[in-house]
Amino acid sequence: MRDIGPLSEVLCVRGDALVMSSPNGDIVPGGDQGYYDRDTRFLNRLELRVDGRTPLHLAAVSTGGDSALFHACLPPTHHGEVDPSISLERQRVVDGGLRDRVVLRNAAAAPVSLELTVRVGTDFASVQEVKHGKLLDEVPVDDTAATLRMTDAAGTQWTRVHLTGGDTRDGELTTTVVVPGRGEHVVLIEADTSSSHDGDEVRWPRVRAPGGTGVASRATTRTTVDCSDRRLRRLVERGMRDLASLDQRDPEDLGDRYAAAGSPWFLTLFGRDALWTAFMALPFDPELARGTLRVLARRQGTRHDPVSEEQPGRIVHEVRFGTPASRGGLLECSYGSIDATPLFVAVTHEAWRWGLDEEDLEALMPHVEAALDWMRDAGDVDGDGFLEYARHEDEDEAHVRRLANQGWKDSGDGVRFADGTIARPPIALAEVQGYAYAAAMRGADLLDHTGRPGGDRWRRWAADLQRRFREAFWVEDALGPYPAIALDEHKRPVDGPASNMGHLLMTDLLDGAEVAHVARRLTHPSLDSGWGLRTLASTSGGFNPLSYHCGSVWPHDTAIAVWGLARTGRVDEALQLARGLAEAGPWFEYRLPELFAGFAAEDTITPVPYPAACRPQAWASASALLLLRALLVIEADVPHGALTLRPLAPLPCERISLTGLRVADGTIDVDVDAGAVSVQVHDAGVQVAIEAPRRAAP
Repeated sequence: MRDIGPLSEVLCVRGDALVMSSPNGDIVPGGDQGYYDRDTRFLNRLELRVDGRTPLHLAAVSTGGDSALFHACLPPTHHGEVDPSISLERQRVVDGGLRDRVVLRNAAAAPVSLELTVRVGTDFASVQEVKHGKLLDEVPVDDTAATLRMTDAAGTQWTRVHLTGGDTRDGELTTTVVVPGRGEHVVLIEADTSSSHDGDEVRWPRVRAPGGTGVASRATTRTTVDCSDRRLRRLVERGMRDLASLDQRDPEDLGDRYAAAGSPWFLTLFGRDALWTAFMALPFDPELARGTLRVLARRQGTRHDPVSEEQPGRIVHEVRFGTPASRGGLLECSYGSIDATPLFVAVTHEAWRWGLDEEDLEALMPHVEAALDWMRDAGDVDGDGFLEYARHEDEDEAHVRRLANQGWKDSGDGVRFADGTIARPPIALAEVQGYAYAAAMRGADLLDHTGRPGGDRWRRWAADLQRRFREAFWVEDALGPYPAIALDEHKRPVDGPASNMGHLLMTDLLDGAEVAHVARRLTHPSLDSGWGLRTLASTSGGFNPLSYHCGSVWPHDTAIAVWGLARTGRVDEALQLARGLAEAGPWFEYRLPELFAGFAAEDTITPVPYPAACRPQAWASASALLLLRALLVIEADVPHGALTLRPLAPLPCERISLTGLRVADGTIDVDVDAGAVSVQVHDAGVQVAIEAPRRAAP
């Protein structure tokens, strides 16, 4: 399997469809490239030839999350010619199918006749088979009609490819075109997919809009950003476009949207990822939060299933919507996440504060109560009052692949002691206790607001958790006190200094002195790489800058820490981490990847890519939105008619302007220019308070 690097392939994503191609636009077999839909590769070959030759590649550029532009030319063939006269522009969009608009231009005075050939193929491999490097044979091509058709062995999935004016010949599409002198000629290459079950053809749900822009972009494009720092503006704009490209609809209710976790391997629903993404994007796209909560509530656990790890009240970890073959052995629904359930409660509360209407809140409340009950009961494996996950003793009997770790650092080595030793479950993660505390406090507010009992009981539960966390998790080394990443099977603090502590800052679990300790540790060079926050400190025995969870930098992780630092008044530390992430953006063409290597900025000219990082990836894209919100510290309380702004001072740029930020049924416009703040409210029903930045004591 080839690694996916930022320069090796061009990706176009729209919802559950993905095209991964070479820089010249061709899909070449033998690796990861292909046209994927619902976790199946429907094309592993799409090669364009002109007069039997591969056009000379000149340039490729991503024009949006779901589109790209490829430039090429034909080398001169006539004696005495120096410059090419025939150029090609291949305009690709993924929107309800794969569409390539090929524009051939002729700079010479005389017309030119050209033969175009399109060679296609597919292996109908599942995304899991591709991910693990399994090579399958291509299926036969039916070329008895003007449109090529390929069908899988079971006859349940097919791909059709059409070329404007094309005929089929030996499994290829061909057409002859005449490009007029000083003119151009356009042909279309179009591919569509479908599946059938029990003899009935099923076309996957599509949402289209004119110009190849899906409905997913409707909400996010309402907010516009202007900034004197071009890097920050482009980072936010690219984040919004990429989020739109990852937009998906629930097949059970097409009115409910959520963000797929990431391309290419995770174009599906992940509870944790979807919730964090919805939280980060809330002021820009509240419909995404509403849809995400409804989608997850619809799949909330109702029974005990040791294989899928479903439990009553538990929020689903991963959903695969494709056929059993396309899932590649993965369960349709798996529940192996320790953090999605408390995050569900916290995000419901945050959506309510930004204007989620009462009818939607009322419909979600039974699911909020069930999630809270899960935290108290099944989420506490051994009854010690902490949320933890246990070891899978029945792994062999279950015949399913399950995660060794159930927090966001879910790789097998993701939780380590300072000497590098890997912790063994049951494991109680630090940040999960913070999420649980926030869920209990916020859930209590929701119970009170909707007239349900239990609010005071959950506040007492939260206070007890806060006390026990303070007693059990805090450790100290030469740099001072800090919260351990976790407690292990023997209730020992796992003392590898890790970025997880940054998540605690936004949960209100810590007091002022504890916040100060965490802020100092996060900005120490052992954790702050200069490009962003390392997942594990460079002083730890398990540190590896190219490890997935033990030294790499994840943009969402850094943005969460920046938000927590800004909220708690740690202005200098928030700005330090924010600057690093903003400076990394241009090196990735402003599309922040899932993760990148944790090498120190002072030792590298550029941030170093992680070889197989998802791009675009939902919470990486949304992290740019949270970064911008953190610079202005915007917090809403629509139920009480209030909204506050506490812009950090000094801002890292002269001016930030937001138009159309979404609040309840209206919008607000915010302009911060040389420290002067102005706000205009449009039907949002809130009074805006502009406050000086809260600065915590040193």
